[in-house]
This record gives sequence, structure tokens and C-alpha cells, in this order.
Amino acid sequence: MSDFNTTIRQLAERHRSFYIYRQSMIEDNIRALKSSFKNAQFLYSVKTNPFEPVLKTVVRQGLGFDAASLNEVLMGEKLGLARDKIYYSAPGKTRDDIVGAAGRSVIIADSLNELEMLQSVAKETGKKLDTGIRINPDFTLGSESGVSSKFGIDYDILKENIQWINSLDMLNITGIHVHSRSQELNRQTLTRYYENMLKLAVFVKENLAPGLKFVNMGGGLGIPYSCGQRPLDIHGLGRAFDEMAEKFLEQIPGVKIFIESGRYIVGKAGTYVTTVLDKKVSMGKTYVILHNTLNGFIRPSLAMLVEAYANGNLFGSEPLYTQKDAFEFSAPFSDGQPEQVTLCGNLCTATDVVAKDITLPALKPGDIITISNAGSYAAVLSPMQFASLPAPAQIFFTSDGLIK
Repeated sequence: MSDFNTTIRQLAERHRSFYIYRQSMIEDNIRALKSSFKNAQFLYSVKTNPFEPVLKTVVRQGLGFDAASLNEVLMGEKLGLARDKIYYSAPGKTRDDIVGAAGRSVIIADSLNELEMLQSVAKETGKKLDTGIRINPDFTLGSESGVSSKFGIDYDILKENIQWINSLDMLNITGIHVHSRSQELNRQTLTRYYENMLKLAVFVKENLAPGLKFVNMGGGLGIPYSCGQRPLDIHGLGRAFDEMAEKFLEQIPGVKIFIESGRYIVGKAGTYVTTVLDKKVSMGKTYVILHNTLNGFIRPSLAMLVEAYANGNLFGSEPLYTQKDAFEFSAPFSDGQPEQVTLCGNLCTATDVVAKDITLPALKPGDIITISNAGSYAAVLSPMQFASLPAPAQIFFTSDGLIK
């Protein structure tokens, strides 16, 4: 940790704000998943953090990609991933998206219309396409009944259209994909969800996809955002999953079972570092002005906004808002007397606030503030063009202590 802190201090002399991602933590998290789930393969959710050194680390560890755009498919191809290691799933794909991704990835149809487009593209090329279907099932991650969704084909609509889907002679339906919810920390909830998913896969195998090759269970693996939360029991969850997966694979051998990593791999491996630019007192309140907050790491500012309007009725809305007290603010190199401050950014908007009335050591211009849980859904969400200010740097801290 001392080497890491020394590195932060040195980098802060060159960058007023930056993200730093720790390779060792990313690799440890991947190893934890692999050792816990013997019968699953993992797909990295590229949209959480597409920084190239992060992607290279994930690929070296043998993970495939859960791609949410054609560009993310192309990122995987650039890094040498084979077609059957890239699974492209997103609503609203264009024909150009499908043409561009065909042959480079396994495309997951999100609607009946997309199945029709895939059939048309395959006819034009004269090559059959292995295709997955995203399903909106009659259950959710936390319930035994379904809900309406912009994602996937409703289970009942899928059943009504089995004959039509089977008539699409240029498509081989080879797999299914379901993603119900993110940021789940309850092992029993995920266990019940996995059980329902494998039952759904058996139904699809028997009625729609005799050549079933994969089942993508989606994600949901959560991380603790605050000190009071207990981490997900990943080892216990893996044992429960492997027991049911073994029975499933006896019934349908050879099927790949995928779990998407979501934020689990990178969420806690990232730290946001920013610099104190100014400090002022207004009507008895102390304000500390930081470099690049809302326009560098937007999620703490969004949390302030949500909590101001929620009147106590707080609900997660991923990936923009997770929960109250989701980020820890530290002044690791300051040792002054504690004082109560409000942390703001340097944008010309009153919304640019990241923390109100928190206690930190007395700060002065040039001091460093770190913000935790900045490895996923962080840089990718932040409006870095706001006010045309310089964007924060992104830095990769390797397992050998090197900087990339």
C-alpha cells in the first residue's frame, strides 16, 4: 500500500486529477471468480471500464467479452479474441451493427425484429449465423414473476413465436441471454436466479434450440460500496452454482455457461484522485474546491442530486446511482485538525458538489483527495467535455509497480 500511496503522490505532481487502476486487484478478483465457479466461464462487461490496459489484463486472464456495441466487439477483435469469445448484446442494433459484428462475435437478438434483420443479413451473405436470443423471462433476480422491460423478448411472446423462429432457415439459435439486475450481494437471491435460468435453458433446448451451445446467465455480482455492507459470499455462491450446473450438464452436456462480471472485477480496483484548488468560507460553511469532480467522476455528484430530491425514498438506478454513502473521501497525506467541509468542483454550476458536511483533516490548496469505488461506471459516465476543461488522466498501476 505504501508503494501505491507513493505512486499517487508522485502522479499528483503531474496530474491535478486522474483515475488509477490496480492490476493486482483486478487479477485477484478474476482468480476469486474462477476458483469459486468450476462450471462457469466469465465474460468481462466492457462497458464498465474499456481502458485498454484493463482490457488487456482481462483477456490475458482468459475472459471473453460481453459487448454492448459494435465498437466493443471491435475492441475484442483487436485484442485477439476469437468470435466465440465475444457476445454482442444490446437493444436497438442497426443493420450496420449486425453486418459489422457478424463473423466477429456471437450476436444476441434482442427482439423479433432483430431476428428478422439477422435472417436477412445471413441470406445476403449466404452464410448461416449462430445466434443467441435475449429473453425477458417470467421471473426476475429477486422475484418469481416477470416485469416489463426494454430488454429482450418476453417469455410469453417467445413461446407464441416458436414456430416462426424455427422457420428462420439462415439462423442457428445456439444460446440464450438474460440479465435481470446489477449489484446483488445476497447469495441466496443469486442462487434462486441461477436455478430459474437453468430451467429456462432446458425449455429453450427442448423447444427452440436443439443445438444449444451457451447459456449467458447475465451478471448481478455486487460489491460492497459502504463499510456497513458485507461482501457477496462468492465461494458459497460458487459451490451452490456448481452443484446445480453439474446436474444441468449431465442433462445437456457440452453447453457453456457464462456469467457476466459486471463491476465485480474492476469496481474496487479503481481510485479517483483530485487536487484541492481553493478553499473558502461562506456564512460559516467551509467549501473546498476540487479539480474535475462532476466532469471527472460524475457519480458522487449524481448521488448528491438524487438524495436531495428523494425525500428518503432511495432506490438504486444502475449504473448512475447505487446507494447512499457509496464513496469514501480521504485526504491520505493531510494531518491537520479535523474540520467539517463541503467538497465541490471547479465547474460553473451549483450541481458540482460531491460531498456535503463531511469531516476531513484541514485542507489547503495543493492537497490530495481520493475517492473510492472508481473502477467501474466512472470515467465512462462522466461528461468530460463540460466547460471544455482538461479531462482527468487514466493510469494503470501494474502488478510490478509500473505505470501505464
